[in-house]
Amino acid sequence: MQQTADRIEFRLNGTMVTIGPEIAPTMTMLHWLRGPAGLYGTKEGCAEGDCGACTIVLEELDGGRIPVNACLLAIGQVHGASVRTIEGIRGAAVQTAFAAGDATQCGFCTPGFVMAAWAHQREGGDVHEALAGNLCRCTGYRPIIDVVAGLEDDGATAAPMVVAGPVMVEAGGCRFHRPTELTALLALRAQEPGAWLLAGGTDLGVGLAEGKRPETVICLSGVAALTRVAAEAGGLRVGAAVSYAQLMREIDAAGLTALRPLLGRLGSRQIRGLGTIGGNLGTASPIGDMLPPLLALGAIVRLRSSAGSRDVPVEDFLLGYRRTALGADEIIDSVLLPHVPPGATLVCEKLSKRYDQDISAVSAAFLVDPAGAMRLAFGGMGPTAVRARNAEAALTGAWSADALDRAAVALADDVAPFSDSRGTAAYRLAAAQGLLRRLWWRVVRPELAADVNAL
Repeated sequence: MQQTADRIEFRLNGTMVTIGPEIAPTMTMLHWLRGPAGLYGTKEGCAEGDCGACTIVLEELDGGRIPVNACLLAIGQVHGASVRTIEGIRGAAVQTAFAAGDATQCGFCTPGFVMAAWAHQREGGDVHEALAGNLCRCTGYRPIIDVVAGLEDDGATAAPMVVAGPVMVEAGGCRFHRPTELTALLALRAQEPGAWLLAGGTDLGVGLAEGKRPETVICLSGVAALTRVAAEAGGLRVGAAVSYAQLMREIDAAGLTALRPLLGRLGSRQIRGLGTIGGNLGTASPIGDMLPPLLALGAIVRLRSSAGSRDVPVEDFLLGYRRTALGADEIIDSVLLPHVPPGATLVCEKLSKRYDQDISAVSAAFLVDPAGAMRLAFGGMGPTAVRARNAEAALTGAWSADALDRAAVALADDVAPFSDSRGTAAYRLAAAQGLLRRLWWRVVRPELAADVNAL
């Protein structure tokens, strides 16, 4: 049995760092870097994970580089990790390229852009998608994009991670637990039913950045059983602490490619590097982007406690605005993402004011089998994400453009849209009805789906 340590250890820019109880484990990495660590290159812009000025990189054992927002990341979460900041790549080719390409401008956002670019050198992909989580207040994106597009992998190897055992640190009025065994986690949950369960922290981290100090936090990211993705006969089982970045590497092999465009718009690379399906379910926000696809697929959430486990359909798990069926002594263990049935089509939609890095005004997911039943799910249309059963009934056995018009009318009985800064109730209903009507073209003319503007 591993001994529980009372110190947080991680590697920072290649050097081992040990943090004892003099530092609250819920202090954000941003505040620690700019405070006790005396590293001022990482900037604070929004403190909400939107602007990317605080971007740092987590280095993986296989050499992968995961950009994350330091403003949302608690110190306790990086126990055992290898962390790289702007100071840790001094003299690197990416910095030289930014200077030579006139991509620095006022310089405030530059460290975040450089770190995002340094990760992109290794991870690859679309440049615009790689930089979607970084905002420039000077608005001069062209030289930045040109520089990043010309970068090649620098070949630098990652510093080795720390062998991290369980941790319990008590400081600043908070008890921070980071177990490594599932049985220890379940025992802790039974003892501390009121504790914050911290997975990625992209939601709870905002509270930490604002100064909220929970009495007890149980961090899930050290429990290996919750960070696994495994193929099963019925679909893909995703551990509650699996990041979206990790999930995106697995979905193609599982036949869930239709999720990729939505996941590519779920926050930024920084958000996806931390955020988890378990967190999206646990917070039960009506605008959680993954909830409509889970409902449309008929996903099953596995809940676990010291007494055992139980499987609950996601539509029965979501009880209302930020309310779930999770018991006081339970954790979210995993989610089973069923395969898309042969002949069926999964369509995911997201409407927001900005295409990238924005909260949905309306989101939807449709599982369409023209020869049988439909599953239609919406988010942002009431206190929780829901299935539109009246609209489904209007379509079942009547697949046609006219039937979709009837389903759009029936949708008004399925949802209770609200008005806020992202849209009025009337706009939300009209937009959701429009998404249903264009479902015909999404399925009958799928080649149009590659061009959103064409729809």
